Amino acid sequence: MKMGLLHQFGLRLTASDRSAVGYFDSAVRRMLSFQRDPLADLDRAITADPGFLMAYVLKALILGLSTEKSLLADAQATLSFGKRIVSASSRETKHVAAVEAWLGGRFSEASAIWENILIEHPNDAIAMFAAHQGDFFLGLLGELRDRVARRLPDIEKGSAVEGYYWGMYAFGLEENGDYAKALDLGRRAVEREKNDAWAIHAVAHVFEMTNRVDEGEQWLLTHASDWVDSGLAVHIAWHLALYYCDRQRWDRVLELYDSHIRRPASTVVMELLDASALLWRLKIYGVDVGNRWQILADVWEPRIEEAWYAFNDMHAMMAFAGAGRFDLAQRLIRVLERTAATLTENGTVTRAIGLPVSGALLAYAETRYTEAVMLLGPIRTLVVRAGGSHAQRDVLAQTLLSAAEKAGQIQLARALLNERLALRPISSLNQAWMDRVTGVF
Repeated sequence: MKMGLLHQFGLRLTASDRSAVGYFDSAVRRMLSFQRDPLADLDRAITADPGFLMAYVLKALILGLSTEKSLLADAQATLSFGKRIVSASSRETKHVAAVEAWLGGRFSEASAIWENILIEHPNDAIAMFAAHQGDFFLGLLGELRDRVARRLPDIEKGSAVEGYYWGMYAFGLEENGDYAKALDLGRRAVEREKNDAWAIHAVAHVFEMTNRVDEGEQWLLTHASDWVDSGLAVHIAWHLALYYCDRQRWDRVLELYDSHIRRPASTVVMELLDASALLWRLKIYGVDVGNRWQILADVWEPRIEEAWYAFNDMHAMMAFAGAGRFDLAQRLIRVLERTAATLTENGTVTRAIGLPVSGALLAYAETRYTEAVMLLGPIRTLVVRAGGSHAQRDVLAQTLLSAAEKAGQIQLARALLNERLALRPISSLNQAWMDRVTGVF
């Protein structure tokens, strides 16, 4: 077996077919930029070179990072095929171990192995991407920024991988409140790789967090051709909808929901998250969404027993509670109670965050607002442990605020609004909310 060169990053691969390496390179670029469909390229690579270990590893990784429990069996089978290949470098063997740990629910162990790879190979963009996504799923805000920062000085200047690292770094900077630097690096990343949807999305986050909704809308519409067909298309459309929420343009929000966010044939969990989160915001704002909740709850129902990632479960609860399907909501609570009793990483997060949050969402939907406040209040600063971004977790902050208002806890509601307006002083939505709470009309 001869060694092929992955020229994109200057790393050597155990491979015997140049065309297979080409397909692999294409898959890596598609993965890093969230463009469709890296799995098709990896299947071509495996067909061209059945002994290409990293093609199996990368396919299993992509399936595992989807957080789709239904894809775990396929991911594990793919990795098992790869493990039969005995000729591999130390770096490749570590990748196998990392993906195996991730698929086994040992997320922190997987991240530690990817970090070990990066210490020796800072230009291993697969390890960087995987660890960066792991940091996002685990709510490790400092590592979202610092893991990339530790590598950037050692990356070849002007290379494609530098651009991808800039996009990741921009997101980490944004999540840690360094908005000016995040905006600069995010834009530079898009200039380097114009279809880098992760970098486009990082800039959208900056505009959301700084309440520059007009600039955010312009940014996303200007770059629409580079993200509308990407793997982040639904999520980026969700960001656009948030800008319209701040303007209280409910017609535009619902139009985006129907045209871009809730794709009727899709059962992709990452897309269902955005649909749930947007409809729940509209519920808080008192917007009539017709039968959209019922349709969404039906799509979530087959996932009720998954209990793979607490962040997903919380959004399933939004769908069930929002649709008034309290039977399904109670079933999910029982699943979460069983999960919380396990010693897995997801069990720990479910016990500390997923279960109380889901209980609060159900209480809110059943108009038990005081109970919702009691459940959400003590963990409001801890929900970061469940993963996601500040923008995504903000739906829980708004739920607590709305529950306080509806429970007649006006001092708490006003305090929470003071906090929101300190961060977004020109937010039309927050100011209108404050006017209502304080009786200013």
